[in-house]
Amino acid sequence: MRQVRRRYSHSLSLTVAILCTGCEPVRTPPPTIFFDGLPVSGRLIDAQRAGFNECYNSDAIHMRCRRHGMMIYNGGPYEAAVDLEGSRGEGGFDELVIWHDRDNYAVYRIAETFERAGWKSCYTGDDRYGDQIIYTRSGRLVRISMDMSYYMKRRIRFLPDWNRRESRCVPDQSVAPAAHRTAPPPVRTEG
Repeated sequence: MRQVRRRYSHSLSLTVAILCTGCEPVRTPPPTIFFDGLPVSGRLIDAQRAGFNECYNSDAIHMRCRRHGMMIYNGGPYEAAVDLEGSRGEGGFDELVIWHDRDNYAVYRIAETFERAGWKSCYTGDDRYGDQIIYTRSGRLVRISMDMSYYMKRRIRFLPDWNRRESRCVPDQSVAPAAHRTAPPPVRTEG
């Protein structure tokens, strides 16, 4: 009988160890940040209050909440999503992603709004893949990142400035990649 218990105990321990390989505790949700009424970081409840109510698990440890038909800066309708950590979203989110389902150039209208408002821009990447144009403004808690090279849908992302996992650059110290030179020119204003 003792041998059976030992085998059972050993099998149970091994099963738990295999299932928890790579398991980490879910992070504490990041601080809540809204930008022009858009949720940039925070908890699941913050996203849901902003209309991000279509939620599903993208895998066993992440949840995505979407909002359809979003109008922003006189453009749209756009699709938008926040990606939360934890199977129930308990780890919160730290970026807002916006795209257009049919028009990959539609997000340029959002970027043009920031250019007209005096936000500085710079470019990341090496003109191959993952290139971004980053918009920043002194004193803002948020930066904006737009895909220049992409495989599927061109995205524009709103990121809290403390999010250091994403590409960064310094305005006036980067060169526009060829992908941007082929895109419609942004609207510029005098002054």
